[in-house]
Amino acid sequence: MPMPLSLRLAASLAILAPLAACNTAPAEAPLAGAKIGGDFDLVNSKGEPVRWADFNGKYRMIYFGYAYCPDICPFDMQRMMAGYKEFAAAKPELAAQVQPIFVTIDPERDTPAVIGEFTSAFSDKLLGLTGTPEQVATAAKAFAVYYKKGDVNSEGGYLMDHSKAAFLMGRQGEPIAMLPVDLGGQQVAAELEKWVN
Repeated sequence: MPMPLSLRLAASLAILAPLAACNTAPAEAPLAGAKIGGDFDLVNSKGEPVRWADFNGKYRMIYFGYAYCPDICPFDMQRMMAGYKEFAAAKPELAAQVQPIFVTIDPERDTPAVIGEFTSAFSDKLLGLTGTPEQVATAAKAFAVYYKKGDVNSEGGYLMDHSKAAFLMGRQGEPIAMLPVDLGGQQVAAELEKWVN
């Protein structure tokens, strides 16, 4: 006696379900394989040398900007660190394995002391880095970051034109995803939740 159609469909689905489950691999990181990141030699707020490889084994949130930025950089840092704080409240053990980093693109004014004062305004966890113009240029090039000094005004001040991006990098420095600092802390926290494990 032939099997009723409903039973045949149920049997087929029962056979296919485990196969479908086998194909539910985790999503590939959006920046997987991108040529972003690389070693650099910079200094922290105490003038101590810091290299990209020093963070191996940790995830990294990295943003390039400058302390004298009148608007974009401070707002981006506030949102980036708000996201980190939210993530840390939910998953403290994982957050301890993430290093937030701010790299200046204005080494002429952003001395170690200035960069330390700037980053401490957002979080003690945020590491500020600076260096010579050549060292900063090498770091920016490794991360495909554009920057250019603007016109100097009559008081000797100037703005820096620069690309605006925050990257989440993996435990070996590999690019994972852009952090949506323009969308707010909750979205940054959600991105960390998605990739940091």
